[in-house]
Amino acid sequence: MVGPHPRAVIFGVAGPTLTDRERHFFAEVDPLGFILFARNCLDPTSTRALVADLRESVGRSDALVLIDQEGGRVQRLKPPLWRAAPPAEAFGRLAEVDEANAVEAVWLNSRLLAADLIALGIDVDCAPVLDVRQPEGHDVIGDRAFAKRSETVALLGRASCTGFLAGGVLPVIKHIPGHGRATLDSHEDLPVVSAPHEDLHRVDFAPFAALAEMPMAMTAHVIYDVIDSAAPATTSAKVIREAIRGAIGFDGLLISDDLCMRALSGRAGDRTRAALAAGCDVTLHCNGYFDEMREVATVCPTLSPEAVRRLARAQCMRAKAEPFDREQAQQRLAGLLGAQVRA
Repeated sequence: MVGPHPRAVIFGVAGPTLTDRERHFFAEVDPLGFILFARNCLDPTSTRALVADLRESVGRSDALVLIDQEGGRVQRLKPPLWRAAPPAEAFGRLAEVDEANAVEAVWLNSRLLAADLIALGIDVDCAPVLDVRQPEGHDVIGDRAFAKRSETVALLGRASCTGFLAGGVLPVIKHIPGHGRATLDSHEDLPVVSAPHEDLHRVDFAPFAALAEMPMAMTAHVIYDVIDSAAPATTSAKVIREAIRGAIGFDGLLISDDLCMRALSGRAGDRTRAALAAGCDVTLHCNGYFDEMREVATVCPTLSPEAVRRLARAQCMRAKAEPFDREQAQQRLAGLLGAQVRA
């Protein structure tokens, strides 16, 4: 056994079914949870079976199972087997016409997403994106952002989070403390943001500060050189201490963005150590490459006492999903978004 608490890592898996080697490995190292991608989700029946197998492999029915189901370009559960959800920008455009309708539409969309996920046993969605879209920003964020105004992002982000929570799914606000100004794609390169403190606090940090009580957040692989010119937020103790835990006031479970992204340097084990040493509660390793997962597990400890506290608080925020009329919600959402098009 690993210990009284699971290991501070969330792993991806290679395919739509668990291999014997993966099953034995997860039983041995006991990760906190798992994250699914399109490669894992062929259809509802097999996806539901995979989720159950993952939890069985670690012997914990409460093992977290995450997915990136934002809508638009980023949805791992794809049509025609699952609903095509709009990108966040569609709700921001509606907010320019009618804020109240936009809030309702976002809530309905997140509630519908939650219903899709809970039906599969998935209990955490890596959404919403709270990055504020900036003119210079790389399109890796683009229409994944609600808006160019931090106030609108905060308003719609809150509606999204409450919709997820009402459906029994924990939201993960991202990419804290803000990815909207980054001019490079952190999947491929390490972005450097050179904005002054005042602009970061007024714009980039503001939506995260407004939603600081949310259960979970995911870090940005971005350097904010006015705070720490040497390391991105994920591996910067200074950014996590001064910006995320300090200025923003986030005290929920802090998850690194994917350690496999090219913005980070060093081997998988080095990246794991650096993220945890900086103050991330949990690391995220997504590609399912077995040798890398073994390396990560070798250096990754069990959850710290603070992470255990934050995880327990997050779990307490999860509501039992109330009865929900999916068809009625879809019709109302379509009507709200259609009104935007007609305006």
